[in-house]
Amino acid sequence: MPIDHREIRFEDAIEQYLLDNGYEKGVGHQLDAEHPDGFDAKRAIWPKAVTDFLKATQPEVWDSLENLHGEDTARIVLDDLCRSLDSQGLLAVLRHGFKCYGKRLQMAFFAPAHAMNPETQRLYKANQLDVVRQLHFSDAEPGKSLDLALALNGLPLATAELKNQNSGQTVEHAKQQYRDDRDPKEKLFAFKQRAVVHFAVDTDAVAMATKLDGKKTFFLPLNRGDGLGAGNPDNPNGYKTEYLWQGIWQRDAWLDIFARFVFLESKETKVGGKKVRKETMIFPRYHQLDAVSKLEADAKQKGPGNNYLVQHSAGSGKSNSIGWLAHRLASLHDAKDGKVFDSVIVVTDRVVLDRQLQDTIYQLEHKQGVVQKIDESHKSAQLAAALDAGTPIIIVTIQTFPFVTEKLSKQKDRKYAVIIDEAHSSASGETATELKAVLAAEQIREKARAEAEQKGLADYEEEILRTMAKRGRQPNISFFAFTATPKYKTLEVFGGRDVSGKPTPFHLYSMRQAIEEGFIHDVLANYTTYKTYHRLLKSIEEDPQVEKRKAAQALARFMSLHPHNIAQKTEVMLEHFRAHTRHKIGGRAKAMVVTSSRLHAVRYKQEFDKQIAEKGYDDVRTLVAFSGTVEDPDVSGKSYTEPEMNPDPETGNPIKEKQLPEKFAGPEFQVLIVAEKYQTGFDQPLLHTMYVDKRLAGIQAVQTLSRLNRTCSGKEDTFVLDFVNSREEIYEAFQPYYERTDVGEEADPHQLYELQAKIEEQHIIHASDVEAFCKVFFQAKAVQSKSDHAKLQATLDPAVTRFKELDEEEQEEFRGLLGAFRNLYAFLSQVIPFQDSELEKLYAYARFLLTKLPRRESGPRYQFDDEVTLKFYRLQKISDGSIELDKGKGGEVGGPTAVGTSLGESPEVELSTLIELVNERFGTDFTKADELFFNQIQEEAVNDEDIREAAKANTLDNFRFVFDKALENFFIDRMEQNEELFAKYMNDPAFQELVKRHLRERVYGQIRDEDAA
Repeated sequence: MPIDHREIRFEDAIEQYLLDNGYEKGVGHQLDAEHPDGFDAKRAIWPKAVTDFLKATQPEVWDSLENLHGEDTARIVLDDLCRSLDSQGLLAVLRHGFKCYGKRLQMAFFAPAHAMNPETQRLYKANQLDVVRQLHFSDAEPGKSLDLALALNGLPLATAELKNQNSGQTVEHAKQQYRDDRDPKEKLFAFKQRAVVHFAVDTDAVAMATKLDGKKTFFLPLNRGDGLGAGNPDNPNGYKTEYLWQGIWQRDAWLDIFARFVFLESKETKVGGKKVRKETMIFPRYHQLDAVSKLEADAKQKGPGNNYLVQHSAGSGKSNSIGWLAHRLASLHDAKDGKVFDSVIVVTDRVVLDRQLQDTIYQLEHKQGVVQKIDESHKSAQLAAALDAGTPIIIVTIQTFPFVTEKLSKQKDRKYAVIIDEAHSSASGETATELKAVLAAEQIREKARAEAEQKGLADYEEEILRTMAKRGRQPNISFFAFTATPKYKTLEVFGGRDVSGKPTPFHLYSMRQAIEEGFIHDVLANYTTYKTYHRLLKSIEEDPQVEKRKAAQALARFMSLHPHNIAQKTEVMLEHFRAHTRHKIGGRAKAMVVTSSRLHAVRYKQEFDKQIAEKGYDDVRTLVAFSGTVEDPDVSGKSYTEPEMNPDPETGNPIKEKQLPEKFAGPEFQVLIVAEKYQTGFDQPLLHTMYVDKRLAGIQAVQTLSRLNRTCSGKEDTFVLDFVNSREEIYEAFQPYYERTDVGEEADPHQLYELQAKIEEQHIIHASDVEAFCKVFFQAKAVQSKSDHAKLQATLDPAVTRFKELDEEEQEEFRGLLGAFRNLYAFLSQVIPFQDSELEKLYAYARFLLTKLPRRESGPRYQFDDEVTLKFYRLQKISDGSIELDKGKGGEVGGPTAVGTSLGESPEVELSTLIELVNERFGTDFTKADELFFNQIQEEAVNDEDIREAAKANTLDNFRFVFDKALENFFIDRMEQNEELFAKYMNDPAFQELVKRHLRERVYGQIRDEDAA
């Protein structure tokens, strides 16, 4: 007989597993004489299960109530329970109980943090979890039933509609059933009051909703992820979705979710000038459950002294993940019931995170004082007091830590968990080193003292050992670093190691999965590029000699700030916004203009407002965002500030900087023009379109464009119009962060010793000067004096004098070597525990010497407003459509090398020649390549000393950063030999990329071959 493949068999499998693993079989019938243990549809509880639980776990309280009320006790208790459920919500009643005639009754007992109290263990085991098949939930229509419900001690926690593809139905049919046939007015489905979450399930996928709202019911995927994308992987042993009932619904895990995960999020927004509070029940997504649970388990097993990197995409719910993790680490006990961490420190620059953490953790703990934010104004005293008092969770910025060293207690047994929000920003530099020094002060002091005594070292040498020790991992500190876009340093410092020894995230939720699951928009799906073609004329009779690089930059700035350029681009943006963007998201869509400087932002703001006024548009208003004061180069004494340029349309008063995000969120303003502000961390879901007039690259491109990716109701897509960057450049920026981010070739520790040797060969830094510097710099605070600063200068000045005796080229070479050493040691010393105090001494000396070396003259500054005029201008669309990222390809981020930076010489050319070069760069003729021309370019590159050094010291991947920049200069220099090829190279991105790759590989290979020979 064929196997029964109907939906009922799917239900059977789920029910049987749960019954075999700690659940009881619940009653689906409604409460009546025949079913006294049935479901009370009016109250949406199982009354008998409730009273049985209360009598079994709290007999003394029940007896005292029964002495008061006799046979009415059950009715009175159930009435008070339901009143509490309706007013406070099921979640609050589960966690904190309810009151009946002055007596508090608990409706659940959750797992204690430790096993030291046998009574709490007994009560935890007394919880009764029920799985209920075909629950008849409706009082008005008793015949209606849903497939599955899960209950705890007589209270409904969740419902589920199950579908089976073999019967022709999927998870989408289950969602539709909830939307069309499950009335939110039924008590069981009442938001907050009864069932917390509703699952739509088939054999391949799971979705969840925490609020039923008819047709508007919103489901989120609850899938594991298939590889690095959406969905679930094949399961050779059963259903793809069995992780739901075997993992999430597993007895201990399920109770833990309701104890320490689910919470009610409350947000206040302004709609039409009125404040509106929106409540959302937050149930963890799969990757959040998985990451937090695995991090907690690993920390419990290994204790402090470990680093963890969590690469979670934008849209992953990182704030909630950090909150859950902080709460759990603060109460974490090891297998011997010892506290793993004394305090959890959350390092963030997001002002919203502290309020969110406090609100969330108060719901989970129901007591004040668990979370403390350190205010900038009282940071030193507040932080010291919080650490001394063992405050469970402390929220700080990373800049706060250097101020607290002297005020900390010296208790050796203090252990800390440090959670870093957006770890790529500053969490792996000197400030992070100071953070470790503060939290591990006594351990570092003891380690250095013991080694100094063993070696018979002087006091200042002991301080050097202490400084070296604080750079590496500390046995009393664990770091948990969260980021969507890890840099090379972030991976090396916080990542674990894969089988090949390369750094890798502890947990990954990819950008690709977030996009495929619909948690963020694909900002590259609609990407249009424009190109500017123009011709300049020299408007003076003289033809002065100008420095090529500086003058070319000045011409580019002249062109970008030219009123005609600003006006033309503004018209394109304004008309596009009104024709295509304004009507999106129900008429609430907004746009951002990303400019290349503060002056550009000012000019665009002026031009937007001018065109809006001239055309009489009343449906678009602009705001501008920039820091500080901008001086107008065209009007003497005229300056601009952000508030002055943003008058409130109602009052006319300047809009303060802190008010701008809220004002932009409202209906009065539609376009935000920015210069280096709001390009990271700015969360505005109504942002639909971005106009880019700035060069973007690497992580900056990802972070800037990702301002568009937030989802909201009615937002179906996004749009980017880019005046500057090519599709290929944007692809290169995004690809490393699309799935898993890997590191390129790892930095070699031996490079440090090679750099040290090269620096010593220059004879600028003498060992005696370094030693004298360190004796002062590292001496104990007790013996420091006011004259120490002068002594430090005296040890640096001889090196500065010797540096000045070098010619300009030698100076730049030395400066590059010293800078490379400083950067490489600062990075590698956090990854590799160097035992060489000579390196630490040179590093300390180099840091201060670099700041004192005289700066190279930057050369002349040019302003061509009077010497150059614009003859021809055209703005042309080059491409539109989607920029497709590659699945399965991954991407690498590069790290520091032993190569320093050199400014090099910039030849002088006649102004007329340079203008012609710039004109040809923006020409419009395109023809085929000439092999002879390429050969000449290759020979010139091979003979260039800077390029030769870069090729010898770098991988091919890192070599491109030096070569690609130089290649354009080679083309400009040889432009007159083949103007047609030059124009094609400059204007055809695909052709340009082909030429770059071809010549890069040939030049790199030739130099390496010659060097080896």
